[in-house]
Amino acid sequence: MEIKNARITSTMLGREDHGIMTFMIFVELDGGSCGIGGYAIDQYNAATKGREFSPKGLEAISRILETVGVGEWEKLKGSYIRVEDNGWGGRITKIGNLMKDKWFDMEEFFGR
Repeated sequence: MEIKNARITSTMLGREDHGIMTFMIFVELDGGSCGIGGYAIDQYNAATKGREFSPKGLEAISRILETVGVGEWEKLKGSYIRVEDNGWGGRITKIGNLMKDKWFDMEEFFGR
């Protein structure tokens, strides 16, 4: 594991091909670029037979904004962060504020 600086180049907040609400944060870092995220931020409700937002998903969005230090999703693009790079073939699941010791571990948060 190695801590690297990264720049957020773009983001996606919306529904993926199967209708699941999700997010992605695309970053550029030394040695390439990658996407971080892909976690479901909604859940299926059997009673209504539809998807609904989950409190945990909305909390994840809030924690990402707090960690990066912005108040709006649209302001993520262009922001600099730190990431915990798990090496070739590994996923980046942990992002950090560039200047403060503030981290958000998505894998731990979503329990994977």
